[in-house]
Amino acid sequence: MSETRNPTEVTLDRLGPLHYEATNSRGGTLPIGTGQTDEFTPVELMMAAIAGCSAIDVDMLTHRRAEPDVFTTTITADRVKDESGNRLDAIDVTFTIRFPEGEDGDRARRILERSVQDSHDRLCTVSRTVEAGTPVTMGLSED
Repeated sequence: MSETRNPTEVTLDRLGPLHYEATNSRGGTLPIGTGQTDEFTPVELMMAAIAGCSAIDVDMLTHRRAEPDVFTTTITADRVKDESGNRLDAIDVTFTIRFPEGEDGDRARRILERSVQDSHDRLCTVSRTVEAGTPVTMGLSED
């Protein structure tokens, strides 16, 4: 399979001490902080990104067959601080999805487990990036 690249960018502006706003290329904004207020922390955002990415995958594959009565995705992880630094471990994504009774719901239920597996194995960019251990570079601009 040939490689396709699609650059994406998010900017982060400091609003005040330890308070920031992320802006995507479409103009959407999201407040970020340290957890002292209701703002999401960077770790919570990463967890939300994993859960959100997988939820979108599963929803895209199943909702064409039936609209779910219940669709909740929960992600948990252990925060670890050790000699190698800070990280998350034991990341677990759990779906609670129920479809209505009937033929359409049966069709959605038949592909549900495969949809979750496909999201994990090949579709969810966020969890696949984390599991692949993609390098991150950091530097300073000339500005």
